[in-house]
Amino acid sequence: MNVLTDHRAMRGIDRREFVNVCIKAAAAVGLPWPAALEMAEAVSRGARASVVWLGFQGCTGCTESLLRTSHPDLAELILDVISLDYHETLLAGAGRQAEAALEACQSAGRYVLVVEGAVPTGAHGVYCQIGGRTSLDLLHDAAQGADAIIALGSCASFGGLPAADPNPTGAAGVPSLLPDTTVVSIPGCPPNPYNFLGTVLQYTSFGTLPALDDEGRPLFAYDRTVHDHCPRRSHFEAGRFAERYGDEASRQGYCLFMLGCKGSRTHSNCPTMRYGEVNMWPTRAGHPCAGCTERSLAFRFPISRPFIGSGGAST
Repeated sequence: MNVLTDHRAMRGIDRREFVNVCIKAAAAVGLPWPAALEMAEAVSRGARASVVWLGFQGCTGCTESLLRTSHPDLAELILDVISLDYHETLLAGAGRQAEAALEACQSAGRYVLVVEGAVPTGAHGVYCQIGGRTSLDLLHDAAQGADAIIALGSCASFGGLPAADPNPTGAAGVPSLLPDTTVVSIPGCPPNPYNFLGTVLQYTSFGTLPALDDEGRPLFAYDRTVHDHCPRRSHFEAGRFAERYGDEASRQGYCLFMLGCKGSRTHSNCPTMRYGEVNMWPTRAGHPCAGCTERSLAFRFPISRPFIGSGGAST
C-alpha cells in the first residue's frame, strides 16, 4: 500500500469514491469517463504531478478561485490528485522554510510550474522581490527544471491589470519572457479553476498538454466565444437590448451588447463552466463581459474612454 492509498484510507475514502472524484474532475472539463479511469489509475500508481506555484504581481484572485473548487475540493486536489509542493500563500512554513521547499523542488526537477501574476521587468525587476530575488530571476530559474509551464490568469498570461497603460513597472506575461518555451496560458480574471485542473489532469495522466490555440490557450476551454453559448443570445438575435445597468430589460435577461459587452470577441467557456459552484458568472449577474481572457480587449483602456448610457454612446 503506497502513501497515497494510506492517506485515502485514513480519510475513509475507498477506491470507488476516489475514482468518483476523478470522474467528476474529468467531467468538469469535458473529458470522457474512460479518461477519468486512466487518471485514477495513474494517480493510484503515485503518478501525481508535482506542482510549484509562484505568485508575482497580482491580487491572488487565481488562488482564491482555486480554493473554491468542489469537484474535487481543495483537500482532494492537493492531496490526492496533484502534489502541491510549493505555494507561498498556502504553505504552512514561511521564510527560510518556504525557500528550502522551493529549492528542494527545483533540485528534484520534473514538476509543473504554475505562475500567478505578471512579472515586472522595469528597473531590473525590483518591483517584485521574494527572498531577496526578483520575480524575473525566480521565473527563469524555476522554468529550467519544469516539465510543463502554466501561466494562470490574465496577469500571468499577458500582463493583465499590472500591464495596463502606462505600465510603470514594465509588467509582462510569462509567454513573452520565455519565448522559446511552450507555455500554456489560462487567462481570466480570475480564471476558472477547472480549466487549470483539466490541464494538469491531462498532463498527470497522459504526459501531454492539451491542444492550444494561437494564444497558447487550451482549446477545450477557449475554442468558442462567450457569445456562442450566452443565455442572453436569443435576445441579441431578436434585437432586444438592455440600455442601462439594472433597467427592466436587464432584469428580463436582455442582451448587454449596448452596455459594452465584449462576449462576441471573447473566447472562454464562462457560460458553460460556472464559477464558485453557484451557477453564477458576470452576464448572469447583469454585467457585460469585459473580455478579460483577450489581450486585445481587457486592461488596455485609455484614460478617456466611451461609455454607453441611456442616451447612447458618449465620451
